[in-house]
Order: sequence, then C-alpha cells, then structure tokens
Amino acid sequence: MDLNIVGISGSPVRNGNTDSFLDYMLTYSKNYDAKAQAVYLSELEISDCVHCNFCISKQKKNKYCTHDDDAQLVFEMVEKADILILASPVHFMRTSSLLASFIDRLRVFVFGNVAGGRLKNKLGVSAAVAWARHGGLETTHLSHIYAFMTLEMIPVSARKCISPMGASAMSGAAGQRTAKPDQKSGIKLDKAGLHSAQVIVDRAVELANLMKPKLG
Repeated sequence: MDLNIVGISGSPVRNGNTDSFLDYMLTYSKNYDAKAQAVYLSELEISDCVHCNFCISKQKKNKYCTHDDDAQLVFEMVEKADILILASPVHFMRTSSLLASFIDRLRVFVFGNVAGGRLKNKLGVSAAVAWARHGGLETTHLSHIYAFMTLEMIPVSARKCISPMGASAMSGAAGQRTAKPDQKSGIKLDKAGLHSAQVIVDRAVELANLMKPKLG
C-alpha cells in the first residue's frame, strides 16, 4: 500500500541532532516503500499566527492563511500525508518555539472554511531529542500529542521501546549528559533512541495499513 510520510523538524540548527533523528526515521520508513519527505523549519520563513480569523471564512485553494510566506507549501504537503512526524529538540522542557509557532499555524486545519478537518484521522508521530534521558522528552511529546488531538488526528504510541509516547533520542551516548557543543549527530550513539524511532515507525505503518482501506 502506498504511504506518504511527512516529517517536520523544529530545530533551529540545520543538520543537528533533531534533523538527523528525523532523517533516520524517514530513511527507515523506506523499508516499507513509503514516500518520505522532510521539512526543516530552519530553512523556511514562517510567520507567527496572529489569530486574525482569515482562515475561518476567507480560505481559498492554495491560500489557507493571510500570511504570504512558506507555510502554504508545508500545509499542502501535510494535507497529502498519511503520517505526520513532528520532531523537536527539547527547549525548556517543551517543544521548540520554532515548532510551536508552526503548530499554531495548523489552526487552518481546525477552523478553515476550505481546509478545516482535512487532517482528521491522519496519524501523528512525535519525535524528540534531549540532552538527558529525563530532561523533558515526554513533556515535549505532549506538546505534539496535544496538537494531534486538537486536529482530530490519531497519536501513535508504541510500548516496546523506551517511551510509548514517541521516538526519544539523546544528543549524547547512552542517555548521559555527554553532548559537546559541536556534537551535531550524537543521536547516532544512542542505540535505545534509534530503536524507539524504528518501533514507532513500525507501529505507525501498521496502523496506516489497517486504516487506509477503510478511509480510502
């Protein structure tokens, strides 16, 4: 079955640990012959939502929001996805401000007169990278899971790994506080984190295969 997976990285550091973790997940998903695409918010110009309510009554094809920026391209990618991955570094025990700002812009799929409801029943996967194993991973996952629930998406959980809430990686080996300022790919040393990425992707694909025939 054809599956379309879109992953969004909310790291301000291009090619850092979060981007690398997301890339690992998307590469792994190709074992299922999935179409996998990555969006790196650090490369885009996306404004903050100003709650102007344009999206409630003025949406039209190819313009879901009043802002003229890079968000519309991402909206259209997300709308076509079967599985959406939100990936973020842990910043102050939560998702990054970059990703939080983009999540606010997903309001176009909640209230939009054209796009409202178009993410309903899609699968949402959370991914997070922290510098310590108990340093905000699960609260970051909650930031993403609350967004999925608000959009009436289905959050994906997986029990047979270090966290049922999402893919959880460390920027240093073995969950130790060993990351160096210039270490941009420490996640590659975190075997438990990489395993959690595989398990959550496996589960997302399993659910997608169960659901897609019914939704299609």
